[in-house]
Amino acid sequence: MAASPRKSAVNVRRPEIMGEVEKDIRERYFSPLVDHIRASGNVLALDNMTVRLARHFGFCNGVRRAIETAHAARLAFPGRRIFLIGEIIHNPDVNRTLDEMGLHRLPWKECAREFERLEPGDVVLIPAFGVSVPFRRFLEEKGVVLVDATCGDVMRVWRQVARFAQNGVTSVIHGKATHEETVATASHARGEDGQGHFIIVYTREDVECLAGYILGTGSREEFMNRFARAVSPGFDPDVHLKSVGMANQTTMLEEETRLFQQILRAAVMKRDGGPGNFRICDTICSATQDRQSALTELLAQPLDALFVVGGYNSSNTAHLAEIARRVLPAACFVSGADCVAGLRSVRSFDIRTREERETALPPEASDLSRRWVVGVTAGASCPASKIEGLIRRLAGLRRCSLPE
Repeated sequence: MAASPRKSAVNVRRPEIMGEVEKDIRERYFSPLVDHIRASGNVLALDNMTVRLARHFGFCNGVRRAIETAHAARLAFPGRRIFLIGEIIHNPDVNRTLDEMGLHRLPWKECAREFERLEPGDVVLIPAFGVSVPFRRFLEEKGVVLVDATCGDVMRVWRQVARFAQNGVTSVIHGKATHEETVATASHARGEDGQGHFIIVYTREDVECLAGYILGTGSREEFMNRFARAVSPGFDPDVHLKSVGMANQTTMLEEETRLFQQILRAAVMKRDGGPGNFRICDTICSATQDRQSALTELLAQPLDALFVVGGYNSSNTAHLAEIARRVLPAACFVSGADCVAGLRSVRSFDIRTREERETALPPEASDLSRRWVVGVTAGASCPASKIEGLIRRLAGLRRCSLPE
């Protein structure tokens, strides 16, 4: 089905509102201590502990804008019901704050029963990940007031996959098939006339299977079974892999996306004798790249321990933890200071089992007679206040005084 004309969202980011919003955001989510460390070359030397912050960490512009938009919506519509679809970003503390401000939560699933209570004039906030084309059309037909906090980098991907569809190119999307952003991007890969196609790949095995099929190997039945929930309606691998273009969920590992591009480009070149039927769209956002590169730089320095701070359902934060553990297997992925009760072990999130586990810290952590060097980074959806909380907890356990 062709996309219907898009209804404009209401602009709540007005000057008379944003002054108060920016003050509130700074008080709730920012940190004078973290600002001090940034100004000191990202290093904090205490009595018996040194904290090294990654060069880039924490809130990106898209996340900050989404949070500001949510706060602005509350001020712009003081007497109205405001509904947030899913989570504004993947950070539980930020979403809890919005709950406390009176925003009602709706599931990120179009036509769910909960949407029946929406009435014309209700305000609906679209999160940073965006929503699918049919989902937005559904909301417009409900007659609600839309406030759109979709990240600009996400919309850039949408424009690219829509161009692929316009030119008869099938989008290969590197991402999680169930992630809100990827679901939305896939809907835009259908194009204005709804005739475009996509296939979603997540692992290297997915990409190698796809490359093999492009080269004429593998069973059609096995291929379709593998990607049954990751392709567009009517997708035919014998028809729709003639010309492909690669895009991605903006928070994926940059090095992994580059590798997948190389594998698919090589397959197309081997099949066709040239790269003309393979296109690349560099759609990993700069903030994701910056945080991954900065962590790699941090890991090159001598560290006794490293903490990755952020929401456990945050894709970009999980990838930081993945990078960290390649170098420091005991690197800790924590949601905040509450995960650190002592200096012998912490509650760290295991990205494979998807659960918190007690993780031992190195013996140096509890030896107050020697200097302990700790690296800290955070995902793009993590408030600086959470980073400060962790640093204060570690400093307190090490009996260190902090700068005023």
